[in-house]
Formats: sequence, structure tokens, C-alpha cells
Amino acid sequence: MAIDATTIRAVARRLDDAARQGQAIEQVTVQMPELDLDDAYAIQAQLAALRIARGERIAGVKMGFTSRAKMRQMGVSDLIWGRLGAGMELPDGAVFDMSTAIHPRVETELAFILRRPLCGPVSTTEARNAIEAVLPALEIIDSRYRDFRFNVVDVVADNASARGFVLGEPASARMDFSNLGMVLHLDGQVVQTGSSAAILGHPLRGLMEAARLAGERGARLEAGEIVLAGAATAAVALRPGCHVSATVQSLGRLGFTTTGSRS
Repeated sequence: MAIDATTIRAVARRLDDAARQGQAIEQVTVQMPELDLDDAYAIQAQLAALRIARGERIAGVKMGFTSRAKMRQMGVSDLIWGRLGAGMELPDGAVFDMSTAIHPRVETELAFILRRPLCGPVSTTEARNAIEAVLPALEIIDSRYRDFRFNVVDVVADNASARGFVLGEPASARMDFSNLGMVLHLDGQVVQTGSSAAILGHPLRGLMEAARLAGERGARLEAGEIVLAGAATAAVALRPGCHVSATVQSLGRLGFTTTGSRS
């Protein structure tokens, strides 16, 4: 690690304030180019600690860079992960408050709820047997950085741009979820189409990678937690006063509405 614990706490507080106030800030590596990935995950862990201190529990994890094209774009060779706070979850059909949003976007995903813990390298059989349910999901991402610009250290420190998520109805883990068609709508218009196979070739790999990355950081995925396996469609910018919905083959439809104003 390149920076001390006091600095890690200060950077986390700055990012946390930016998220809560809806004010974009300069990328953390601009002022501290010495930051490395270990520092970034330490900052992310401190962000989670701030949420817990406010009475929120950690509900699970989200995966990032599950698209090989995105990895190439960011110049990285590995995936990243972020933590999901329980306060990030919106019920299906809820309203997303745009008043503290900076530049929110939405992606269609597949989610898992775990029936048993996972940690470190696991086999496909171990990963599948750990799944309690499969769910369609929408993730709202919202980088705290100006102009939605960042490098891998910046985005990991910013909790992988996590902002919110919506889960649909759970389905049996025994179903075949390897290649489910997905359609994302804004105000009834199709804006993205994709397949669950876009998540690392098979969304189960997203879960396996989440377990590996958790183990590498001295953590584990717990029973009852949610894992967002990765985006199956490109992110689409949200606008005030719109209705967002996704249809996932064999899993159904889910959505939310945004408020009509934004800071």
C-alpha cells in the first residue's frame, strides 16, 4: 500500500460526502497518483464501514469489468468488485430519487442469492450448489467523478460506481440461465438488447470470480447475500421523469421510475 490509514479514511469520507450530496469531485488519483489497487480496495472497505456506522448492513457484492471489451478499454486484465449496501436496494416498481444523482446510468444484469458461503477459487459445481435463487436485476451506477472519467484505481476506490439496484422475482437455481435474452426499455422504447451469456460467457463465472476476488481481499460471500454477476447490456444514461424496465427471458419483467428533477 502506498498511503496510510489516516489518508484512506480521509479519501473515503470525501467520496462518501460526494455520493450523499450529489456533487462530482476530482478523480482521487489526480492528487495522489501514487495510489495503487490495494489502497483503492482499502478505501472501498472504509466506505462500507461508513455505511455500517450509519446503521446500514452490507447486502452483497457487485462485479465490474465482466466485459472483455471493457477490460481492454480500461487497460486491465482482471475484474473488479464493489460492495452493495442494503440501502441501495429499490423495490421493483419504486421511484429512484434523482435529486442527489450525478450522472446515473442503468444496466441489465443477472443476480444470485446465496444459500451458503463462498470464498476463494471454487468450481462450477460448488458455485452452482451455493445458489439459492436466480433473479433478473437492474443496476444503477453513478460515478462520483467529474465527467464520468476514471481509471481502475479511481473506480475501485469509488466502490465500482455502485449506486442502486432493483431485483425481480426469484427463480430456481436449477434453471438454465446461461443464455437468457435481455431487453432494456426507457419509456417503453427498446434501448439495449443482450444476453446473460455476455457476462463472461456464462453468468456463473461472474459468481466464481466474485468468490475469488473476495478471498483475495480476506473476505467471503455469505449465505443470504446478493451477487450482481455483471452487466449483460451497455449502460444507458438516466433522465429525470422516465420509466425504466427490463425483460429477461424466463425470469420476467422489472423496473423503476425516476423523479422529475435532478441536482
